[in-house]
Amino acid sequence: MDVQKVVLAYSGGLDTSIILKWLIETYHCDVIAFVADLGQEEELSGLEGKARNTGAVKTRIEDLREEFVRDFVFPAFRAGAVYEGHYLLGTSIARPLIAKRQIEIAAEESADAVSHGATGKGNDQVRFELTYMALRPDIKVIAPWREWDMKSRNALLNFARKHGIPVPVTQEKPYSCDRNLLHVSYEGGILEDPWMEPDPRMFTMTVSPEEAPDRSEVVEIDYERGNPVAIDGERLSPGNLLAKLNNLGGRHGIGRVDLVESRFVGMKSRGVYETPGGTIMRAAHRAVESITMDREVMHIRDSLVPQYSRLVYNGFWYSPEMRMLQTMMDLAQENVWGTARLKLYKGSCRVIGRKSDYSLYQPNFATFEEDDVYCQNDATGFIKLQGLRLHIESLVRNKKAQ
Repeated sequence: MDVQKVVLAYSGGLDTSIILKWLIETYHCDVIAFVADLGQEEELSGLEGKARNTGAVKTRIEDLREEFVRDFVFPAFRAGAVYEGHYLLGTSIARPLIAKRQIEIAAEESADAVSHGATGKGNDQVRFELTYMALRPDIKVIAPWREWDMKSRNALLNFARKHGIPVPVTQEKPYSCDRNLLHVSYEGGILEDPWMEPDPRMFTMTVSPEEAPDRSEVVEIDYERGNPVAIDGERLSPGNLLAKLNNLGGRHGIGRVDLVESRFVGMKSRGVYETPGGTIMRAAHRAVESITMDREVMHIRDSLVPQYSRLVYNGFWYSPEMRMLQTMMDLAQENVWGTARLKLYKGSCRVIGRKSDYSLYQPNFATFEEDDVYCQNDATGFIKLQGLRLHIESLVRNKKAQ
């Protein structure tokens, strides 16, 4: 491929640090290092100088935190997205935003190619490249892990030493991590043994539940149309709200998940995640939905959650079926207004109250005490009609048996 200028999705980690130098040596091209600030905090420190010293002609660090939470995290949480019962899709949700901005920067910088650090075994290569295809199908794509002859993390470490590239991964700490405002993920290296417990020192967003405070903490979260808008009565922007929930959840050891998941490319992989704020947000959201969402709407929505979650996980954020599903999910949230009260304690997040002006829960209908709005005798005919097909099927079955 004839390439003049490449926009690299750069994190400063092992893979993209190597890739930056490799692109220059292999394609003899200019490389613009694009860093998406999604809430990595201290991981962003010194990246501009590091990219420049490795050979980048320009580094663009862009604050996308509010856009990330408002336009990617919140829509997924409105849809109740969760993959294989546990994973709240923190990495999956971030990739389409990074790739979208990468394409925009390529246009701004007159670049003819984009590159990413995803391996040929992972899901991220699909997420990045499906976004490229959806937004600019004519762009050239360089996926180094599918081109070079380095086949392991150790080979990359040797390349880094040879070229004097500092990397955060060492032989003593051989796992990779990805952080944003929604979560931190850990995979690879010593975590590839699904029987081995993660090193407690590995975690960065949460304290161990055993070391969390002995006193519980109560928090109230307000919702409007399925989006959290305030904590304990204080209205916050999407990014600031999630950051505050992360602090609350992290302090109480909430949101750690250790799972083996099914990758889109075919194999299973072990991932360890910290999602403190997202775990609280999901519990609060379900609590408000429980009193404001119509039963049949909820059941239909819940039946679509696995399909929605697979689309996000597999990289189809910008697909027509995703647009259709998101429209349906958002319509189901029109009446989801209210407040959830939760108790945080040593790794647990327990709903202890919910209220709403839109509540479908009416005490005078639900009460076990005397009421004048519900006739219990009406249940007789209701049950008979519900059981009519069972009654007929039983008659036929008994007749055949005789």
